[in-house]
Amino acid sequence: MAAAVSLAVVTCAVTGWFVAREEMTAQVDQALARTWAPNVHAPPQAEIRAMNDWCRGVVTQPWMTRDTVPTVIFADGTSCPPNESRSVEVTDGDLPVAGSGTSEAGARSYFRDGRLVNGDAVRVYVVSYGPVVFNGRPTTAAVALSQPLRPVHDALFGLALVTAAVAALVIAASATGAWWLARRALQPVDRLTRAAEHIARTQEPGTTIDVAGGDEIARLGRAFNAMSTALARSRDSQSQLIADAGHELRTPLTSLRTNIDLLVRSEEIGRPLPEGTRARVFANVKAQMVELSTLIGDLLVLSRPVPAAGPVPVLGLHDVAARALDRARLRGHSLTFNVDLQPWYVRADTHTLERAVVNLLDNAVKFSPVGGAVDVSLVSGVLTVRDHGPGIAPEDMPHVFDRFWRAPTARQLPGSGLGLAIVAQAIHDAGGEVSLAAAAPGADGETGGAVATVKLPGSPTPPPQAAPAPSRT
Repeated sequence: MAAAVSLAVVTCAVTGWFVAREEMTAQVDQALARTWAPNVHAPPQAEIRAMNDWCRGVVTQPWMTRDTVPTVIFADGTSCPPNESRSVEVTDGDLPVAGSGTSEAGARSYFRDGRLVNGDAVRVYVVSYGPVVFNGRPTTAAVALSQPLRPVHDALFGLALVTAAVAALVIAASATGAWWLARRALQPVDRLTRAAEHIARTQEPGTTIDVAGGDEIARLGRAFNAMSTALARSRDSQSQLIADAGHELRTPLTSLRTNIDLLVRSEEIGRPLPEGTRARVFANVKAQMVELSTLIGDLLVLSRPVPAAGPVPVLGLHDVAARALDRARLRGHSLTFNVDLQPWYVRADTHTLERAVVNLLDNAVKFSPVGGAVDVSLVSGVLTVRDHGPGIAPEDMPHVFDRFWRAPTARQLPGSGLGLAIVAQAIHDAGGEVSLAAAAPGADGETGGAVATVKLPGSPTPPPQAAPAPSRT
């Protein structure tokens, strides 16, 4: 900004100086033109005699000044008065006016810059004087009037000094103002830079800066605060996941190590375990291995990054639910499944969405009593899964989708506490919503149980697929 202001000021100053010079030169030209009044086309005899006397140095003309004298220029290039230091130096451009009565441009007079014999700079007005008789012979001549340019040059020099001083002040003021405005405007950027350097140095996200206003820098500050807060939450979530995973892994690993140590010890001392005890130990080892495998698989699902933006396949949610039901029936042999699945097509990752629906059904099977029923429906894009088990206590509702959280009544049941957390993450990544609530009383007054509700954006008919790219064969 300061550079643009400086360029504008310098341009205006230089332009103003040249305009002033042209205006002063025009005023000098007007003064010279008013000085010369004789009839140049047909001068009377009296004027011709006066010109002859002037060239002989006899008569002083009224238009003679202290600094300059009029100079008569003849067609042969000579001039008079002779030996006068205040007369004008003749140039080649003056001869056409003196010889033919017109200049090269066709005018009978013209203005030019010139010098006196003594070297002073002057403005010269050369005007044709017409045919005259000089020293007894006819000839043509021109008169060169001059006016010193020293006052003009002094005025222009003073104007240049004043203009330069004013321009320097304006440039300095604009540079100072631009620097102050830039510092003031970039203070949020400076704070943002220090915050970013602090995060890079300490590896501790979560640092924020104060933001005010609605300009682009304020938007940048708010975006940085949001990013820093999100990084802090992500790091806290990661740390919490590692801590919870370590805690959850400790119990099955400890039990598994105890059982293996028991088997190894019995072999080392040569006292094999009773067959029934040995079978139970191996069954526990197998169960603990399954529990570890399930827990590690759930952790991998939760720690998987969000897939990059790109084409998302179209799935039939009713088909996904039907496949999940087939797996759920294998786990709940004694249960009755009341199913109502209407077509609904969504855009989501196949594996992730199927894992979420399977977890919902597994949760319903786990809490359903023997011989009970599980109600599954998909109507207008809303998937509901209801069990008829003990339900969920009101104080436990806010935590049902937390990682590794398990209700007190479910801590004796198999599971890692990650199933519903996986459901929440998968549905959120697909752009949907999931909730878990106590089931409403049935028409026969039956109470108890919980109902899970999943809402995913989609349509009852499959959207048109993009045409496949032509094969390169």
